[in-house]
Amino acid sequence: MPTKTVQIPTADGQADAFAAFPDRGERHPGVLLYMDVFGVRPVLEEMARELAGHGYYVLVPNVFYRHGPAPVVELPEHIGAEIRPAVFARLMPLMEAHTAELALRDADAYLKFLTAQPEVGAGPVAAIGYCMGAVLAMRTATAHPDQVAAVAGFHPGRLVTDAPDSPHRLIPELTAQVHLGLAENDMSSEVISELNQALDTAGVDYAIEIYPGTVHGFTMSDTDAFNPSALQHHWDRLLPLLDRTLANS
Repeated sequence: MPTKTVQIPTADGQADAFAAFPDRGERHPGVLLYMDVFGVRPVLEEMARELAGHGYYVLVPNVFYRHGPAPVVELPEHIGAEIRPAVFARLMPLMEAHTAELALRDADAYLKFLTAQPEVGAGPVAAIGYCMGAVLAMRTATAHPDQVAAVAGFHPGRLVTDAPDSPHRLIPELTAQVHLGLAENDMSSEVISELNQALDTAGVDYAIEIYPGTVHGFTMSDTDAFNPSALQHHWDRLLPLLDRTLANS
């Protein structure tokens, strides 16, 4: 499986990114994979390889590139409960500094780069993300409804807030099909209802599913939150979504 580190030109410099794609000399649908707060690291690279094995060109940008190349913060091989607070303390300022304005500016650059790759087909792309990356995927899709045909978010961050630019307020711009896989502790029933209402009102083709027996971060095998059966369930939902929406790319 060919993989490489690439540099994406942005309005604010260059974002380093990991790319994985099939070794078949053909053009493939593009997938923009947004990292969780812990950043681009082996577990995300492995997930990108898995997706590439199913016929996709997968681009995983270092969202925190303004603070340095990945890994921006040194991480242990396993992010256990004892080290998690210290790691979070270093990462939270980076996440808070990554405003919606910066996210949208970067999304423009990421999509421009992704769709310009010679291995990527001319059709629509998907935006998927984990934790904070799910919010970025949703913002990307609502800002680029003509390009993004699928959105998937797993153990998502705050999709419903009081802010004027809360992701759920932008849903009327959405044309993509959506799957959201929630951990049991990700959202209250009231927040889920509000999200459902926004998606229903906009006529979006979507599914919101609570993955049983999970806690936030369940897809990430380098954390204590990892749940192997939930990770497989995530693939069982994600791959058909991509197949439905990107098959003709």
